[in-house]
Amino acid sequence: MNGASQKTAFIVLVTLACLISQISGCATNGTLSGKAATRPVELYAKPGAKYAIDVSDPLEGFNRGVYRFNYYFDRYLFLPVVNSYEFITPDYLQERFSNFFDNIGTLTTVANCILQLRPTCSVATLGRILVNTTIGIGGLWDPATNFGMDNYREDFGQTLGRYGVGNGPYLVLPVLGPSNLRDTAGFIADATAFNILDPLNFENNEELGIAYTTMNSIDKRHRVKLRYFESGSPFEYELVRLAYTRFRQFEINK
Repeated sequence: MNGASQKTAFIVLVTLACLISQISGCATNGTLSGKAATRPVELYAKPGAKYAIDVSDPLEGFNRGVYRFNYYFDRYLFLPVVNSYEFITPDYLQERFSNFFDNIGTLTTVANCILQLRPTCSVATLGRILVNTTIGIGGLWDPATNFGMDNYREDFGQTLGRYGVGNGPYLVLPVLGPSNLRDTAGFIADATAFNILDPLNFENNEELGIAYTTMNSIDKRHRVKLRYFESGSPFEYELVRLAYTRFRQFEINK
């Protein structure tokens, strides 16, 4: 089984697990462990009322099931791995890993800068890749930032947004978290393009591809401070949904 097949199988398995979690969750209304909401939502939300935090979410039942699945996946599998990584790996090496993955991810940025017809973004990002890959020894260090070079972050979801494609329905993806229909399509497009270009030659070194995907995932989770159901708010799901939607719009408009 090649790297692409393994990723596909993993996504399918996670999705099935998510569905099972959602179905089983319908049978219980117990509060998830973690910090419980300090006041019930019924004290504040009137049935059928519209609020400023509302976002198009026709799949809310499914999304809440995925949100719940992500909590269990995070608590019992992903975060223990991340915590072990943080405990074992010195901060200095964690920074090297993060710089390396950021440098590889810059390839996605430069491709989308070009698609967006933004020459300044394209040239600046190409410059960062060149400087960090050479002087920064394969991206392990980030001299480009020290040189004052702009650090753009662009993906195909943003590219679609710049060309007028709307958010579409809000989606919570298994493991990956908040998204929407447009950004999910963008994520798939970026991942497919990366696999086709195969800049690190994973096709001829399947073990390296698995190691890269695993470590990149751990590094990304290590840098995200969100912990599910720890806000104590009865509106946590809605607030995360709103924050994601507003942040993505900001990224598109900047």
